[in-house]
Amino acid sequence: MFSNSYTPARFERDCEVVMVPEGMAVELPSGTTGYITQSLGGSFTIYVDGRLFRLAGEDADAIGKEPPPAPKLPENASDKDVEDLVWAQLRTIFDPEIPINIVDLGLIYECNIGRKESGERRVDVAMTLTAPGCGMGDILVADVRDRLRIIPTIGEVHVALTFDPPWSQAMMSEAARLETGMF
Repeated sequence: MFSNSYTPARFERDCEVVMVPEGMAVELPSGTTGYITQSLGGSFTIYVDGRLFRLAGEDADAIGKEPPPAPKLPENASDKDVEDLVWAQLRTIFDPEIPINIVDLGLIYECNIGRKESGERRVDVAMTLTAPGCGMGDILVADVRDRLRIIPTIGEVHVALTFDPPWSQAMMSEAARLETGMF
């Protein structure tokens, strides 16, 4: 499951993590050691005692890492600037077991950006999971909501989880299929 090429990690404080693939939150105590198996998009997948755990980016300090920077927009950002940043943020969300972001994995079916009467933007996302029973589904949906909500000018984010059509490997980008050997 792990090799010496993975980065050692030691928890410097008690920290809530999520078990992969179950999606259940647990607390790892200070002093727990393991190996970082994935550190893409600001979150970390950590192998500890035969188990995988996902550490959220905002808790990166628990293992001596820096949290990801907040997204920024130019002062007079255009709708295109916001749309580009929304898609960039979605590409920072990685499946904790597969080192591919959810956009290239083909999990985002639709992403619409509109304006509310207040002038703030609203984002509506339709997404799926690689399998209906995926224990990480709630975590990935929350990641989408949280990563988009912190974009300046976005006041509301709605994420709809759908399984119609069901996900298939054909929905992956060509680069993702090449990376995983599924071509």
